[in-house]
Amino acid sequence: MHARRSTAIPVSDPAAGLRITEIFYSLQGEANSAGLATVFIRLTGCPLRCHYCDTTYSFEGGERLSLAHIIDVARAYQTPHICITGGEPLAQPNCIPLMTQLADLGCQVSLETSGALDVSKVDPRVSKVMDLKTPSSGEERKNLLSNLDHLTAHDQIKFVICNREDYIWAKNQVERYRLEQRVGSVWFSPAFAIEKGAVALPALARDLAQWILDDRLQVRFQLQLHKLLWNDETGR
Repeated sequence: MHARRSTAIPVSDPAAGLRITEIFYSLQGEANSAGLATVFIRLTGCPLRCHYCDTTYSFEGGERLSLAHIIDVARAYQTPHICITGGEPLAQPNCIPLMTQLADLGCQVSLETSGALDVSKVDPRVSKVMDLKTPSSGEERKNLLSNLDHLTAHDQIKFVICNREDYIWAKNQVERYRLEQRVGSVWFSPAFAIEKGAVALPALARDLAQWILDDRLQVRFQLQLHKLLWNDETGR
């Protein structure tokens, strides 16, 4: 959900804490913090296999690092904005104390989560950016709808839209659960097509924008900034 064009600070620490795929510094590519210089802490592992996933490299591997070391690396970039991402960060229980410790240090922390795992224990100072998986993701059945009860105006919901059917489904969820009243922002994002390692503006983008206008839907349209800037799959 973001982009990177910078040199990464090496991460290596034998102490156990969290399994980390990478820590890097870039511009946030989407959601409320889009355009802000941000440190991304990408945790390894995910129980979902969405058809459009652009970070499959984070499913396995990584390096186990202590929370103290992770925090030291993140703070060395000298920005208050820190994004916890994956994979699915909440699949590792120590993600919860990591976010709390970062918030205690005055960092502005956001969490990118699939919406399939319980968010009730996430520190309220953390802005949760939670997906609701559309039918085309292949993982709609894993949406944990009880999570909606733990969202506030400090949080955000995102739908990745692949076609008209996804749009209708997402529109129905917005209306059924009055999502615009539960969170600060509801995002509709067209899925990007990736061909031969290059990213093209989704053909669906203009259609999606028009559907939102035609239906006067109270959501926010977004394109992933990092994919437009660097024309690759992950922005790494």
